Amino acid sequence: MKPANLMRSIALGLAGVVGHAHAVNLSTNGMGQVLIYPYYTVNAGQQTLVTIGNFTDVGKAVRVRFMEGYNGRSVMEFNLFLSSNDIWTAVVFKLSDGNMAGSGAGIFTNDNSCIAPHFSQGPMLNDRNYQSFLNYAYTGSQTDTGPTDDSRTNEGHFEVIAMSDILPGSALDRDTTHVNSVPPGCAQAESDFEAGASTIAPTSGLYGAASIVNVGQGTIYAYNAEAIDGFTAIKLDTPTGIEKPTLASANDVGDFAGTVTSHVFIGGQPVDSVFPASRAIDAVSSLFMVDAIYNEYVYNVNDAAGTDWIVTFPTKRFYVDGAHATGGVAPFEHPFGAKETGNGLGASCAYAPYLVYDRERNVVQGMHCNICPCPPAAVAPGLCLETSLVRFSDDSVLGSQLGEQVEMYPVGTGGAARIALDDTSLGHAMIASTNGNVFHGLPAIGFAVTQFVNGSLSPPGGGAVLANYSALYRHRGTSKCTRGSGGC
Repeated sequence: MKPANLMRSIALGLAGVVGHAHAVNLSTNGMGQVLIYPYYTVNAGQQTLVTIGNFTDVGKAVRVRFMEGYNGRSVMEFNLFLSSNDIWTAVVFKLSDGNMAGSGAGIFTNDNSCIAPHFSQGPMLNDRNYQSFLNYAYTGSQTDTGPTDDSRTNEGHFEVIAMSDILPGSALDRDTTHVNSVPPGCAQAESDFEAGASTIAPTSGLYGAASIVNVGQGTIYAYNAEAIDGFTAIKLDTPTGIEKPTLASANDVGDFAGTVTSHVFIGGQPVDSVFPASRAIDAVSSLFMVDAIYNEYVYNVNDAAGTDWIVTFPTKRFYVDGAHATGGVAPFEHPFGAKETGNGLGASCAYAPYLVYDRERNVVQGMHCNICPCPPAAVAPGLCLETSLVRFSDDSVLGSQLGEQVEMYPVGTGGAARIALDDTSLGHAMIASTNGNVFHGLPAIGFAVTQFVNGSLSPPGGGAVLANYSALYRHRGTSKCTRGSGGC
């Protein structure tokens, strides 16, 4: 064996027990090369406010991509050029709420940072244009058995992927660096970017947040984006109009270019897993694999208080959607839209039983039926979409219109719940990594939102005050990894 190949084999063999020079990982400080936002919505009079920031002294070229909630098909994507220490903000809104034609969503910004292609519809506020979300990825020849109307764009999730850093003093840097608050060269930024001479491999430093706001109700649900670091060691520069880079573009550095390594913590211990480059998406999925998710809820029979859980599988489309699939179905159960037992059109159901506790440990085991408790033969509820909604009230707190919603059976007026995702009989385990690690469960992120509705209160001195309250809590999760008959 050649020395180089020998060293490579040794490195692969040790990858499960020692650190790797470059490995994709969940950032511990909230900044990274990739940002994943679990949810956006424009339903029920709400808007989603978006923030993307660059906390470094060099500019960055990033791809921004919004995906609808059923099958993760792209409904809007563009290149964004952030100058050093720049923040870009935008509003995702319902077209009809802005008195525009259409039943779908659109995006609007007052921000001066350069984007390509430029938003072309309008003008709107302050003579700025907006852009409608698009249905091309799930209509016509691209239909996938899910809904085909524009309202499918109204909720889902979105991601930001760093393509490159911008060389200081380069043509693209001069185009996109703010001068008196305005970048001077946005018109030629994309062409200078595509020329390639102005960029190098991206570093870390992206951060993000989003807020779901209902002005009329006086509520806001705000969260930080999930940040991935160590995603790429090379430039991922891609012109507009091409649906790349994606979460499957993760890569290792140098001599390890044929592999992608993930670095996660299981039970407080570091675990490195090596995947072939053809299964790069598995490395990213391993970061989010949980065998159960946990959160709290409140409930009131008059809907004066209620809770929704958002459960998003940010990599699901790469396993279940024929337009993206790179690794088969596992750890999921069904291809999207497959006419199989337990599945159907417009869905890819992953079945997961739950336990609901009140605050005094009284418990209901949740199965999919119309009575409580369910009979022994009942089927566990299914999380059937890329972005799924679990509700603890008669109506969705978020006004979600996603199909296949899971309705929980609360115990009393509040407590906690657990959704079990680790069911190996249903295939809820990833294919083993090259060094034998198997992650159990499903790659899930999300949060719980709770709303308390008091309507208007009468303060001392007369008058009326809007008194609705809202809160958001990130999901907790547990992880499980095995190698052979033991742990990883």
